Amino acid sequence: MEVDLKAILRRYWGYDAFRPLQEEAARYPLEGRDVMVLMPTGGGKSVTFQVPGLALGGLTIVVTPLISLMKDQVDGLRRRGIKAVALHSGLSAAEIRIAWERLDNGRYNFLYLSPEKLASERMILELKRMPVKLIVVDEAHCISQWGYDFRPSYLNIGSLRKELPGVPVMALTATATPKVEQDILARLGMEGAPVMRRSFSRDNLSYIVRACPRGDKEEMLLRVLRNTTGSAIVYVRSRRKTRTLADTLTRMGIDATYYHAGLDHLEKEQRQNDWQQGAVRVMVATNAFGMGIDKADVRTVVHVDLPSSPEEYYQEAGRAGRDGKPSFAVLLTTERDKAVMKRRVTLAFPDKEIVKQIYEKVCNNLGIAVGEGCGKLYDFDPVRFCELFRVEEQLLRPSMKILAASGYMEFLEETEMQARLRILWEREELYNLQGISENAELVLKTLLRNYTGLFTDYVGIDERVIAIKSGLDEKKTYEAILELGRARIVSYIPRKRNPMINMLDNREEPRHIKIGRAAYEDRREQMESRVQAMLGYAFNSGSCRVSRMLQYFGELYAGECGSCDVCREKRKKMPIEERVLSDLRQGLTLVRAERLYGERRDEAWQIVVRLEREGIVDFDGHTARLR
Repeated sequence: MEVDLKAILRRYWGYDAFRPLQEEAARYPLEGRDVMVLMPTGGGKSVTFQVPGLALGGLTIVVTPLISLMKDQVDGLRRRGIKAVALHSGLSAAEIRIAWERLDNGRYNFLYLSPEKLASERMILELKRMPVKLIVVDEAHCISQWGYDFRPSYLNIGSLRKELPGVPVMALTATATPKVEQDILARLGMEGAPVMRRSFSRDNLSYIVRACPRGDKEEMLLRVLRNTTGSAIVYVRSRRKTRTLADTLTRMGIDATYYHAGLDHLEKEQRQNDWQQGAVRVMVATNAFGMGIDKADVRTVVHVDLPSSPEEYYQEAGRAGRDGKPSFAVLLTTERDKAVMKRRVTLAFPDKEIVKQIYEKVCNNLGIAVGEGCGKLYDFDPVRFCELFRVEEQLLRPSMKILAASGYMEFLEETEMQARLRILWEREELYNLQGISENAELVLKTLLRNYTGLFTDYVGIDERVIAIKSGLDEKKTYEAILELGRARIVSYIPRKRNPMINMLDNREEPRHIKIGRAAYEDRREQMESRVQAMLGYAFNSGSCRVSRMLQYFGELYAGECGSCDVCREKRKKMPIEERVLSDLRQGLTLVRAERLYGERRDEAWQIVVRLEREGIVDFDGHTARLR
């Protein structure tokens, strides 16, 4: 299929050329062929399926695990004039009905789905009626039992493939070991499909490990942030620590805020916007922050606590330097981290009997009878559940992961939804509006002035913004919106944060629950292996950090990166002439003003002058290159 993909890229994205591998990968679905794409974080994976999706016409289905990621991509496509919609567990029945009406009329190019939606027979039947031209599996490592973020609901994609024969599939991920890669291909029925692989190496990103001999990571963090410039993300593993560390940084004169999954929607949005717009330099966050965040100029990512695997570390560290400019990924360590990492494995795999007890209590809490529940979603409050049933919160989440891997139930935490509103009356009817309060009328006018599309679809609204624009306080604004709802002038869906349980099978008696080796022992061994690999990266300073990481992902890497802390230390110990020649042989262009050689810079440039006389380098007095 001869299509000018660059013309599509230029029209909608404003770029004249693709990044490496993007166009090659995009051409496979045009030929009706499956393809798997492995690209580093920030490598531009979305363009590889969005461009051919437009070229093919019809509908492209994109399966992705995070609602926030769906929303970001859908919003991004709409800003470019591309019609896209997302269907997930957080939508109301009315919103879903409107989306299907528009899908029936061919008004969307892209349909984003959460994987649990594919468990519905009705969903499959509806999709079979659609002109589906491409199936995209984003974050494809989630389908692999050996991936670090296995999601059982991803297995539903296999049934979709069978119902849509001949439709090409693109599987994309930024993190996959060779074992995971083969498992993805097998589970998606893509055996033999080409794998387009871009190097996981990021030349502009310097990987640094800083040991904290006295155990004071805060002191080391301050040194790192004071010796770097630009936006930064600081990752920690507890919600409480995000707040205390951000407060500490602020007291020490560094603009910082914090972010974790427990914040309400407005707080998250405000803090994220402040950071993205540069009003705050540092975001201290749990790993709930980062996925789908479109900020290319992050100069530094610091991990105060060790991630549990190289995959997690690579994903999070890779949020630095997406604009290609020099950036830093810094990992802080103490000897205590070794014991902490081993304890994580123990906590991640509670005794099987405890897991069965938690299963029974969750079912009782949700009122699910034995033999019922399969395929249904239930609102679930984990904090209240732990209080009512006296379950330790640190046991709940790992137990739910084991139950998910065993095929019983899946805990879906990320279902926070923005408030949404639709005007039910026709525009002309509003001219004769009577019988509502002045506040309700003021809020309605404010809505009409500040939001578009309210007459045809549910639109995300921010009650706080409406309050500011109308001059009312938030309580009166909320009451006015409720009044408009009672009068059937608007349909209002309040903001909510309700995690859910997705029942993967009917409820069983605890004695019939089977937790097999694949769901428990094999996964524990895999986690132990990842933890050991992460500890090896953090505490073994005998070889290049980048080389070690790339070997973990199955990539052969000749030589050393020259920019990680191990390589930098090694360079310092080299004779100055050997350092100059080594840098030139690695293809570096040496610039007269750069600080590669510190106090020995003048000596280094005397060597460059001599090498130029000997015909080894080209040197114009400012830059030097190997001939």
